[in-house]
Amino acid sequence: MKTNSPILILAGAVATVVLGLASEVAHGPTLIAGLNGSASAALAQAGGTGISARFHNDRGWLTRHPALAGGDTLDDVTRARAAEGVSHIPGVGGVHWAPSPRRRSAEASDTAPGLHCQQDVEAVVKARSIRFAEGSAAFDPASEEVLDEVAAALKPCVGSIIAITGHTDAAGDEAGNVELSFERAEAVRSALVGRSIPADGLRARGVGSAKPLAGLDQTDTANRRIEFSVIATVPLAPTPVDTPGAG
Repeated sequence: MKTNSPILILAGAVATVVLGLASEVAHGPTLIAGLNGSASAALAQAGGTGISARFHNDRGWLTRHPALAGGDTLDDVTRARAAEGVSHIPGVGGVHWAPSPRRRSAEASDTAPGLHCQQDVEAVVKARSIRFAEGSAAFDPASEEVLDEVAAALKPCVGSIIAITGHTDAAGDEAGNVELSFERAEAVRSALVGRSIPADGLRARGVGSAKPLAGLDQTDTANRRIEFSVIATVPLAPTPVDTPGAG
């Protein structure tokens, strides 16, 4: 007698889904609790006094992409080190800083606008890199969130001239490296324009492996990077409608 009827098969599939959801509900809080404890330890080790990691979004849903907050009086190097420590915890999908009006207000009183953006965007890219597919200018999917943070860091200085410089390691032909580094910088420029950073203030260039990080051999893969420099500050002309620059 044949018992594998469509109804029984459907019932089995539903049961599997229900069991999977039940498992996720049961283990999700345990996983996040473990990540929260590891984050606290990482922040303490990095000297991130006053910084907290929030593993839930604004709707209260658990997430492996924590928002960091607090530590407003800490210097940018310490904040970047703290963010990097949390981002390296196994199971953490990436970190970002929650908006901090108090920190921006304090910076505004003693720092030039161009330096604000320079420090903010450097803190972002020190914590997490903009990554590309091997030998390509195509973004790794995880880089989309990093680009969102870079754009947010640069928006207060719209009107400045912002240089985007692509770097590679020394593997392969140098002419190809220069071309690839430029294509990657141009890809970042286009991504920022798509995030409402005016195109006329962005300058992309590629230098290949000519400028390795201090202390690193040119062949070290850590030299593959994108750097940002706020090289001039120009007052914005008032416009009737606040729209992104043409791209």
